[in-house]
Amino acid sequence: MDIKHFLAQSDTLGTVLFGLLACMSMASWYFIIVKAWQGRLAHRRSTHFLNSFWDAASLDDVAQSLDRHPASEPFAHLAYHAISSVRHHAEHGAHRLHEAGSAPEFLTRAMRRVIDEETAKLEWGLTALASIASTAPFVGLFGTVWGVYHALVGIGKGGLGTLDQIAGPVGEALIMTGLGLAVAIPAVLAYNDCSRSNRLTLAKLDAFAHDLFAFLTTGGTVQTQTGGR
Repeated sequence: MDIKHFLAQSDTLGTVLFGLLACMSMASWYFIIVKAWQGRLAHRRSTHFLNSFWDAASLDDVAQSLDRHPASEPFAHLAYHAISSVRHHAEHGAHRLHEAGSAPEFLTRAMRRVIDEETAKLEWGLTALASIASTAPFVGLFGTVWGVYHALVGIGKGGLGTLDQIAGPVGEALIMTGLGLAVAIPAVLAYNDCSRSNRLTLAKLDAFAHDLFAFLTTGGTVQTQTGGR
């Protein structure tokens, strides 16, 4: 009862379904591993940046640090573009449509764009995981039904269905159900974990955006400069 024996009992459609489940499993584990690595790396970088941000003497020190080091995670990305928008509006004013409004309004739009971009990055791969989690059991079930159908056809042609004749084909058909569940369960767990992690990250990012907006519009000052990244 190895893979070769299992595939030998299957017809073309059964082999295709087995290959489809194998591809779905590989895709699922690719997204699981990449998302886990990205999440751990982003968490470490975000923690380092937030500690540096709150320990800074002024927003100007933060701006200079961001000018020297590229933003590599959501919080630094948000801070960089927020500070850049304040500089831009202070230097150039509102001469184009996308710059219309007061400085706080321009800052709000800039920060909202960054949050939308970070949301899209965090949600990368989740659609694939959700699709695999929802369709893999049905692909496996279809393989099971198809296998049982062929087992019954064989019994009908032979005219006699003893237990030793049907146990093998039916058991091999039921393997497809197990394969479908084996593919779907990790995808479901990974999707739920990523969704929860994304919600927490976006909640922290939104809270940081409110604090940053308050600093930039009411208390903090940032020196303007020509150029930038």
